[in-house]
Order: sequence, then C-alpha cells, then structure tokens
Amino acid sequence: MTTAAMDRILILMRHAAAASHDPEGDHERDLSHQGKRDAEAVGAWLRQHSIGIDEVLCSTAERTRQTAAGVWAGGCPEADVRFDTRLYNADPTSLLDVIREADHDANVVLVIGHAPGIPALASLLADGDGSRKAHEALGAGFPTGGVAVLTYAGAWSDLAPGAARLSDFAAPRG
Repeated sequence: MTTAAMDRILILMRHAAAASHDPEGDHERDLSHQGKRDAEAVGAWLRQHSIGIDEVLCSTAERTRQTAAGVWAGGCPEADVRFDTRLYNADPTSLLDVIREADHDANVVLVIGHAPGIPALASLLADGDGSRKAHEALGAGFPTGGVAVLTYAGAWSDLAPGAARLSDFAAPRG
C-alpha cells in the first residue's frame, strides 16, 4: 500500500488560551498561565492516545509558537515544525492551501492556528462524517486548546472539503 492510500491523521488545534492584551499587538500575545498548562495537557492527551506527529504547520503568532512548545512539554514527541505566516488568522480556504503543501511522507500532521478558521475547517473537511460523539463535541464549540482529530485517505495535495472523517474531538485542560 502506498503512503498516499494509507489513512493519514490531520489534527487541527486552536491555540491555547492567550493573554487578553499585549502592547506589541495581537500577533505578539503570549499564552496565559492556564493556556500553558492546557497546551501541556494536549501533549499528554496526544501521548496517551498514541498519536505521534510527523509535521507541524504552525501560525507565526507568539501564542501558537508557545502552544507548540507546550504540546512538546506535555510529552508528545517533537516533530518538524514549519511556521507559516499564511496560517495567522487564516480562513478555511487558506488553511487548506497550506495543508495541501504538507510533506507527502508525513502521515500525521498537526496544524496550530486560530478561530474561526480552525473550527470552520474541521467542519468543512468532515462534513458530518465520522464519530457522532466527536461531532456533538465539536458542535458545542471549539475552545482554545481544542483538538479535532480527522482521518483522511489520500495525498495531502488532494485534501478537499468532505474528504475526511472526524474521529475525535477534545479540549484537554491542565
């Protein structure tokens, strides 16, 4: 079986809780103390669910960078990280464009970004397909530090709306 035909995992994560204000501007906001703990809780959750990451696509915002660091601190093994300015406050179409450029050898890709783009993309990709429990949790809201775990069979370059299944949704808290 070729890599492109195997099930891949796409994890869409909204950055953990950020400080309410930064004099340098929105892009430079740090995580709050709770946000740091929550990012570590996501790393622990990923480890507990035996989800290793091959590639990370991360917004350039300080809070998303700190979220990635917290995920590693929580026990999820570190992966190659690509910081991309196009992910900062991106809409679903822009997010999808970046994901389609993921390394073709990466079977598990984590995207760390912002609302409303990340939640909208999760809904768009799964389009109701997958775990009923996960869809109900997603429908209740996509909080900071939330993760949507989707499965997809195909090349990243072919990822399209409705092509994935939502297998899990969680918002681990530290």
